[in-house]
Amino acid sequence: MHTETERCVRAVQSKDARFDGWFYTAVLTTGIYCRPSCPAVPPKPEHMVFHPSAAACQQAGFRACKRCRPDTSPGSPEWNVRADLVARAMRLIADGVVDREGVTGLAARLGYSTRQIERQLLAELGAGPLALARAQRAQTARLLVETTGLPMADVAFAAGFSSVRTFNDTVREVFALSPSELRARAPKHAAAATPGVITLRLPFRAPLHPDNLFGHLAATAVPGVEEWRDGAYRRTLRLPYGHGIVALAPRPDHIACRLALSDPRDLTVAISRCRRLLDLDADPVAVDEQLRADPALAPLVDKAPGRRVPRTVDEAEFAVRAVLGQQVSTAAARTHAARLVTAHGTPVDDPEGGLTHLFPAPEELAALDPDALAMPRTRRTTLTTLVRRLADGDLRLGADSDWPETRAALLALPGFGPWTADVIAMRALGDPDAFLPTDLGVRRAAQALGLPSTPSALTTRAAAWRPWRAYAVQYLWATDDHPINVLPA
Repeated sequence: MHTETERCVRAVQSKDARFDGWFYTAVLTTGIYCRPSCPAVPPKPEHMVFHPSAAACQQAGFRACKRCRPDTSPGSPEWNVRADLVARAMRLIADGVVDREGVTGLAARLGYSTRQIERQLLAELGAGPLALARAQRAQTARLLVETTGLPMADVAFAAGFSSVRTFNDTVREVFALSPSELRARAPKHAAAATPGVITLRLPFRAPLHPDNLFGHLAATAVPGVEEWRDGAYRRTLRLPYGHGIVALAPRPDHIACRLALSDPRDLTVAISRCRRLLDLDADPVAVDEQLRADPALAPLVDKAPGRRVPRTVDEAEFAVRAVLGQQVSTAAARTHAARLVTAHGTPVDDPEGGLTHLFPAPEELAALDPDALAMPRTRRTTLTTLVRRLADGDLRLGADSDWPETRAALLALPGFGPWTADVIAMRALGDPDAFLPTDLGVRRAAQALGLPSTPSALTTRAAAWRPWRAYAVQYLWATDDHPINVLPA
């Protein structure tokens, strides 16, 4: 979008927050870059240039605006919609792969050469993977400086910098302030935060309807791993350097997030996974406009606009839980999952109580005794086969997954039908166009709305909802009187 100058100028002049994260405005006369909704007086059009990423602005020598803080904008919704190389690379960079494995590790995961990845990212985003990762490190450093009392040296290494000098130079270059000056400018209430807990606000594009989002997560919560407490969804997180516990609570203009991490180096990854869990980088206006064009869906969209797709923080975990939930009630699926957690999960300490384990990784379930599972023999075979394939690395589920290829690989497993493959594609892989025409709730809602209720006919009708059929499923599910559609008290 950054190449459409007139459209960008109109967005800046109207301070349209919908475009935050889509592009960034660099001001030639001041040397700063802003988000489109910056509250400052808009510059003259001839003084504006537009870039597709914060990293591109920094590469061009611009520093972040202190008023609108463009580094905290929601991520571009493009990476949620697309499944090409650039989108998969951006999802992996957000997950911290470049910081942990370098550009060569990024290339190995994507199956391309480092040169090809560099070329495509530069062409589309104006910055290569190292510059994009550097911009992300700067944002993480800012969060740690402003919300914790960690010594600056600890902040530097936790944010992923190789040295304190590089950390200092980057912060000064990006924010035009030293780390000490950033901390001095932080809100005074930040100092009163609980020791060891990082408190932050996760931005999103309005509107956001939290009922089905948090209702789904709370209604399907696995005891010991997840819970709803004091108006917040809490769960344990398995992270690259350790583990964490997060509490997420809906607010009118943001998601309140409290993170307790065993290793602060996991902050960037934890934030990225929480954003994916709550689908916070979506563009709800674009989604709702498309779905509202169907007269059958229009009343549902108008009643509660901004529904999101509840996703996951761990793709392998969700795949296991999807198999456990085949043809059983929500309560039964939770019971099966809780038994696996108790028997194979890694214990963790929760100062607030309630959370006891990490959900077991595939490697921890590889030695699972099928006879210990209280479920039909065919589903035992399905589960053990899935776990074995995940543990061996023959099947990979992650932010870099190619949606059509992964769906085909899932359908090739014994006991995997279209419903299981599509619900994993929708909630674990993040495919916004995944559709569940065989789902009982979807078919029941379709019949009540006068839509075709047979899978083939409904799929044909749903072609008009593409590429947002996963969101259409949320609106259809919301017609049912089920706990997943209600924000817990």
